[in-house]
Amino acid sequence: MQEIGDLDSLVRKRIRALRVAQGWSLEELASRANLSQSSLSRIENGQRRLALDQLVTLARALDTTLDQLVENATDDVVISPIVDGAHGRLRWPVKSDPDMSVIRQRMTEPPPDNPSRMRAHPGREWLVVLSGTAILMLGHRRFRLETNQAAEFPTMLPHAIGAEGGPCELLGIFDRDARRGHQRDNDGDSPELRR
Repeated sequence: MQEIGDLDSLVRKRIRALRVAQGWSLEELASRANLSQSSLSRIENGQRRLALDQLVTLARALDTTLDQLVENATDDVVISPIVDGAHGRLRWPVKSDPDMSVIRQRMTEPPPDNPSRMRAHPGREWLVVLSGTAILMLGHRRFRLETNQAAEFPTMLPHAIGAEGGPCELLGIFDRDARRGHQRDNDGDSPELRR
């Protein structure tokens, strides 16, 4: 756990770094936060006590949240993958949002030709093609995704993904509902996600 003094210093550094990143002078941020320039300078330099109401105002002026402004630094920035034993996929949880997961998948089969084999479930999915070409079937539409192209869609639309012209590799970000929907589909060995 961080000491209070360390957190205080970290917050002050963040305020200054965010101000500088926006290209704002002390005067500009002070004006946006309804503070005097000298008060803001003393806050950034540690010569004035940090008050909660000022932090809230500064967070808004800096287009961030109070939580992000005071968030503790963490030593565990490296995330190891969780291996899905049944399907051999790697999944990385997103620490800042436990409902989100990043999944890497290699696909070799084309998507199903039969629309009745597409699946729909609650959630959202975002994916990017790392290599090869992928075909995304979304409702009655067919999208061809080349390397470095991405797609984002609500998974309540019937969908299926497959490879075209050889293997392709995808990186997907799934919310909790989409991940659960895919897990259920895969438990039944749905061809939609035999990736």
